[in-house]
Amino acid sequence: MALSNPLIELNHIQYQLADGSAIADDLSFALHEHERVAITGANGSGKSTLFAIMMGLKKVKAGEVRLFNQRCAKEADFAAFRTQIGLVFQDPNDQLFCPTVIEDVCFGPLNQGVSQAQALVIARNTLRQLNISHLENAISYQLSGGQKRIVALATVLAMQPKVLILDEPTNDLDQHHTQVLIDTLSQLSLPMVLVCHDSHIRSQLVSKEYQLDKGKLTLKQAK
Repeated sequence: MALSNPLIELNHIQYQLADGSAIADDLSFALHEHERVAITGANGSGKSTLFAIMMGLKKVKAGEVRLFNQRCAKEADFAAFRTQIGLVFQDPNDQLFCPTVIEDVCFGPLNQGVSQAQALVIARNTLRQLNISHLENAISYQLSGGQKRIVALATVLAMQPKVLILDEPTNDLDQHHTQVLIDTLSQLSLPMVLVCHDSHIRSQLVSKEYQLDKGKLTLKQAK
């Protein structure tokens, strides 16, 4: 069966840090519908930078970024697609900044232009989908680490993205909350890209693994 056009595509990307070390050296990558892919690599290899390149937050030296089959070069090109790519940060505190959970989850839909009433419906449906409706009125900064992870995911899902990108989603989680997160992600039908050191979550969620090393991305494992 022929693959559909990639949702995210990097073609022959070149990107270097200020010290001259290569994060991407003629690097190519593609994410298709229904795929769940992991990117692994040593600390400092550039995995999070690769996400920033996909989102247009880092300007490449050479190569092409395509999102949903459209070439993206300028900020306006990327801005048109950013709400369709849900990025869950490594630190959930970077994603939660409103007083309560419901306000945090409403924030994205409101910025997409929906009414307050519509945003509340979307937010409550999202909380219900993730089995955390009981946290609706909780104070965001008082949540446990595991709760913050799930709420941060809710803030992204409320914007109804077409792709989910997760940066070290199980960092600092105990075994129980790690499994809760895995179970939650397993139920989603979205294509995903994960940067993840945790082999347990990779074994349960992804169909492909790539390793990033010295600017090269190599297919490590296919299931």
